[in-house]
Amino acid sequence: MDTVNLQTSTPQEDSSCYQIILLAHPAEFVVDFTEYKNTSTALLFLSPYQHLAWQSAPTEPATRVLFHGDFYCIEFHKKEVACNGLLFNNIYLQPVVPVDGSVYREIELIVDKMRVEDGADAAFSESVIKAYLQLILALASKAKKQLIDASPLIDPSLEGAEGLLFQQLLEDFFTINRSTQFYAERLNLSLSAFGKKIKQQLGKTPSAFIQERVILESKKQLHLTYLSVKEIAAKLGFDDEHYFSRYFKKYVGISPSSFREQVGISIVAQKSP
Repeated sequence: MDTVNLQTSTPQEDSSCYQIILLAHPAEFVVDFTEYKNTSTALLFLSPYQHLAWQSAPTEPATRVLFHGDFYCIEFHKKEVACNGLLFNNIYLQPVVPVDGSVYREIELIVDKMRVEDGADAAFSESVIKAYLQLILALASKAKKQLIDASPLIDPSLEGAEGLLFQQLLEDFFTINRSTQFYAERLNLSLSAFGKKIKQQLGKTPSAFIQERVILESKKQLHLTYLSVKEIAAKLGFDDEHYFSRYFKKYVGISPSSFREQVGISIVAQKSP
């Protein structure tokens, strides 16, 4: 893929590309089975093969920027733009980033410049387009970081901190245990109380978080390493490679090998010893 793909449409299909969708008007949508909405101008960030469904679609076709990992590797460029784990590939943060009107208009202008450069097909056009893309990611990362910094911190010792403790436990144990009962017991809660508290505090069920964390790591291993599917399955605590493949396909829609074929293996893996 030589350049980004710039579209003005209401996206419906899953994509092997990273997507930045500009939302000029309020909309309600589902990403990977979790409901979100924006009430102001916002940007929606989707990683390859994340599922998007509209509950209430934008009143006008949305502008979206699609780029393949072969064109711009967000992991390779993490020193310049720390968007991997901030805008993309974080199950604990919302994929939609509200931005004020001035930032939104600035990004719209940058996208217009990308269109002009893409149509010119001149010397250095690809480098210019990459620079524009990096600028969009930097502006969005800045806005997202400001939102996070403005959010109140949770003291793990206080009532209502189960969500934060669950996140910490999940990072420690998701490759070992995928049972909600395991995490409920660790927090000294009944399964029912655990489910209610996590949904209330974090917006999703514990089982959704567990599934998404396993799938996120699966995608990372497929994209960022040369490990075989069998080796990745073992690394993630699956006794059987075929069960891992069925698990992955159930939630992603394609098999691990097809995902690797479509998304590719990152330059990060290619540069690893």
